[in-house]
Amino acid sequence: MMRPLLLVLLLVLAGCASAPPKAPPPPAFAAATLQAQALAAGHASLTGKAKRDNNEAIEQLLAQLDDATLARDAAKLPAGDPLYTFAGRVLLRRGLPLPHPFERGGTSFGQANRPAADNDGYRPPLKVAVLLPLSGNQAAVADAVRDGYLAGYYGESRRRPSLRFYDTAAGVKAALARAATDGNDAAVGPLGRDEVDAVFADEPPLPLLALNRGTHAPAAGSAAFSLSPEDEGISLAQALIERGSQHVLLIAGNEDSQRRTRDAAKAQLERRGVKVIASLGYSAQMSDALAQLAQTHAPDAVLLVLKGPQARSAIPQLALANLLQLPRYASSQITSGTGKPADDMALDGTIFPTEPWLIRNVQGLPSQASVASQVDTAKGPAARLFAFGVDAWRLTAYLEYLAQQPNASIRGATGQLSLDGFGNVLRRPAWSRFSGGIAVPLADGAR
Repeated sequence: MMRPLLLVLLLVLAGCASAPPKAPPPPAFAAATLQAQALAAGHASLTGKAKRDNNEAIEQLLAQLDDATLARDAAKLPAGDPLYTFAGRVLLRRGLPLPHPFERGGTSFGQANRPAADNDGYRPPLKVAVLLPLSGNQAAVADAVRDGYLAGYYGESRRRPSLRFYDTAAGVKAALARAATDGNDAAVGPLGRDEVDAVFADEPPLPLLALNRGTHAPAAGSAAFSLSPEDEGISLAQALIERGSQHVLLIAGNEDSQRRTRDAAKAQLERRGVKVIASLGYSAQMSDALAQLAQTHAPDAVLLVLKGPQARSAIPQLALANLLQLPRYASSQITSGTGKPADDMALDGTIFPTEPWLIRNVQGLPSQASVASQVDTAKGPAARLFAFGVDAWRLTAYLEYLAQQPNASIRGATGQLSLDGFGNVLRRPAWSRFSGGIAVPLADGAR
């Protein structure tokens, strides 16, 4: 009587023995994510160089992740995880959506006594202090930013705050203290990097939209907006990465802004595994060095951080080295010293980032040409600062919206603007290509 039961048991056991073992579950996070998470946990307690080095180490680790892995791991991070601020910043730089909002610790970029926001998020302060160096050696720069700010301000038909301008030439902290005493509920500025560091070294007395970026992160409830060379370098690197470049030749001038753009682009490329085969300083006599590089390293793209006249000299030398056929990108400085199509035909094919308002119509703004016919600060090199001022106004009115709404952005005069988890405004520029000696706008997403 026991034999049939025994036989059944043996068959069941045999079936179990022949079943393939279950695969182990996939890891919760990629190894690089786990390492970055450990570094991010102690980031807030660091200062100075240690904090900068830790930030770079986290950036290096996250750069190892492809888009899909980065998005997956970011979505798995629990609310309030310190790494999410870093991961979210990388997602935004790559043009990828955030899986959930940044944790801002309950800080508000607005005040309870302001009227409710409009449907599009427009909710400006009641009284705004604008802190600019209206006298001294930075006054010309400040004039262009001020005029752009006022153009945006007076172009708005809805409720606007009252404005008062404060000269920071005699000291930014004193100007900010006066602004707080005068009853302003928000401030815009200052403009200098040292001034921004000075106000963010301590807790500012007002919510602040700084118009530059220093070594100190924005205080809680404040933000920083900048047309920094570093941001442009990162945008250039991202464009090359998205194009699939693996071996980049970099040629840069020796001005401070050129060096900063070059260093940021090089660092971002190398973080993402792109080899910078050489980083050459500009010279009118580079042909031999370029020819040797072409033979020994075979670049697949060229990045120029040069002004127009320098680029007009460098590009024929690229042709002599049989490198002219490669994709060629340049910093926005390439437009400096251009404007004569007969001369600028040497730049044909070069792609560079720029401010949308300078090349096409931007909704809600008159064209750059029409404004330039009436205001000197909207023409020539100052036009970029004028556009920056326009966007400073727009950010004044939409900062709370950008902070509170996940994946929110606004179309500005300088680009598509969003806010990362550190309080920095991120900007995705427009792109143009020289054709027939003229800068021609590229369609959105085409570069």
